[in-house]
Amino acid sequence: MGHAARHGAEPGASVNEGLEYDGEVIGGPNGEGRGPGKRGRIWPWLVATLIVALLGAAGGVLIALMQNMPEIRQLDSYRPSFATRVYSADNELLGQFFIERRIPVRLADVPPVLKEAIISIEDQNFYQHIGIDFQGIARAIYEDLRQGEFAQGGSTITQQLARGLFLSADKTLKRKLKEALLALQIERRYTKEEILERYLNQIYLGSGAYGVEAAAQTYFGKKVGDLTLSEAALIAGLPRYPSNCSPLVNPGKALARRRTVLQKMYECRFITGEQLAAADREPLRLTPRRSGNRAPYLVEQVRQMLEERLGQNALYKGGLTVVTTVDSKMQAAAEEAIKTGTVGLDNRIRLRNPDSDLLPQVALVAIDPHSGEVRALVGGRDFETSRFNRAVQARRQPGSSFKPMIYSYALEAGFTPQSKVLDAPLALPAGNGGWWHPVNYHNEYKGVITLTQALQTSQNTAAVRLLARLGVSPVIAHAHRLGITSPLGRDLSLALGSCSITLMELTGAYCVFDNDGIRVSPTMVREVRDGLGRLIWKPDHLRQRVMSQQGARQMTTMLQAVVEHGTGASARQLARPLAGKTGTTSDFRDALFVGFSPSVVAGVWVGFDSCIPLGKGESGGMAALPVWIDFMRGALAGVPPEQFAPPEPLKPQPAGGVVTTSGSPPAPAAVKPAAQQASPAEEAVTLSN
Repeated sequence: MGHAARHGAEPGASVNEGLEYDGEVIGGPNGEGRGPGKRGRIWPWLVATLIVALLGAAGGVLIALMQNMPEIRQLDSYRPSFATRVYSADNELLGQFFIERRIPVRLADVPPVLKEAIISIEDQNFYQHIGIDFQGIARAIYEDLRQGEFAQGGSTITQQLARGLFLSADKTLKRKLKEALLALQIERRYTKEEILERYLNQIYLGSGAYGVEAAAQTYFGKKVGDLTLSEAALIAGLPRYPSNCSPLVNPGKALARRRTVLQKMYECRFITGEQLAAADREPLRLTPRRSGNRAPYLVEQVRQMLEERLGQNALYKGGLTVVTTVDSKMQAAAEEAIKTGTVGLDNRIRLRNPDSDLLPQVALVAIDPHSGEVRALVGGRDFETSRFNRAVQARRQPGSSFKPMIYSYALEAGFTPQSKVLDAPLALPAGNGGWWHPVNYHNEYKGVITLTQALQTSQNTAAVRLLARLGVSPVIAHAHRLGITSPLGRDLSLALGSCSITLMELTGAYCVFDNDGIRVSPTMVREVRDGLGRLIWKPDHLRQRVMSQQGARQMTTMLQAVVEHGTGASARQLARPLAGKTGTTSDFRDALFVGFSPSVVAGVWVGFDSCIPLGKGESGGMAALPVWIDFMRGALAGVPPEQFAPPEPLKPQPAGGVVTTSGSPPAPAAVKPAAQQASPAEEAVTLSN
């Protein structure tokens, strides 16, 4: 038959004969054959075996991968780390606490232009693919080969989300396989809108910004919903190169990347050529970078307090909203006063020490006396240089600014502002066999004077005599009721402010005088809400009557005299009713002024952290009062002068004695023994002498 195969049986041939091809019999009787015919029978079995083996191996790999895969249902309860934002009472952003600075945003609040920009550059087939974009992968491979480098990623938005939530950034085949499998599962369980919203909140966009809302505020100082086309294109270009293309780090690369995104948007027909050209011409208009938080000392104090109360996880990841008590206008006035009010002092120190660059520290705290809310706080000249909060943490001697604690108790104990006290040289046993000789500033003595006059010019020996007459223990108890929490020494040097207390304590105590005898505990936080806006914490305000209204108002009039005619007379330049008291410690190591208007109480401290002297003559009126004046001028700008409520007129009193170390009037009943002191809520007895 030559080279033709016999496809039909010859007459008489067995039906089991094999076919012949080129003289070879293929498949003889009983399935037998020889030569190439045998190999032809085995080959399909080899192929089938290989396919089964490959499928088995792939299945084994798949099973191994699936065993270590996270469960996609975790996304239902997954909550990314969101930054806690801290606001002033008038809604100014003061600072943020975060591990990842992320601000949640709903997809409905993301402008279409940003969604289109992200899709154009990251995943053009987002709404068509099932989690893996085979067309995109092919395109990425082509571009990589064309450019000779790994220029294209090929991962879909869903794959990027899976990687960001569940996987590491390792560039391995195993990770890529897991990423693809997770993307398929995510697409089966969630809608495209849910996936896109999670992605836009999850991605890192450079310069510490996680998510598009944080990026919009970091780079442009605006909410994501207010982004322009050029701004949206710049942000959309960051997911792939968040560090290198950050406009704060490399503006040139950021602009080049923005141009690429705009071109992709044009190719996808999201924008016109005119829109592309106009957006590409726009210069970068970045928000100025702030160095740290506003009101940094207060923000740090709030951070420490909330971390202890709420825990680290809630504070740094919970996306809380913290509303503080800060008034942004007063805070700005405080920070400015620290700069302007110390110019004269700094110049004098430089003249005395021309070879030294060391300047004293300054602290200021301002409180609303009626609510206890801290309106402004500065704990030092520069938070970045020194984070030690001298308004809250530093315990320093208050000097004569402590004297109102003594005089206010005297008013509660039956004395009046017109009661007489002797101001003359004094010698008292020191307890070590020697004698203590308290002296007045400039060694000037006025003889018999009223309590108002004694406080007005800060006569030391008069204050010591008054304390000796009242008793140290009851005065200490009274000071604690006013809000002084630090331990106080139980000796007569307390009259000169020898104790160590914080500026916050001292300023809070003065609030009692300005609030008709009611103490309200100082607070820096109004409320804390969670990421859903639910109230989770609000401080309890301690409101307690600790002085009679009459005593508090009398104390205020005495402190007004200090401003009108005494050591605080420089404050008269503000031309409004004010009250306050200076304080100066031994060798001029500390200078203070604490004073108030009817609506705000402010305290200022000036001194070196090392407790070296400020310099001769640097008293509270010279070193601290200028800062206080500058602060009050700014804080009360535009506020009409307010009048203090006057005390009830004094009834005519019978002639009384003069307070000396051994004098008798007023009657001993005016001062209760320490064990019999009235409870904090109880009105003190006012006698008629």
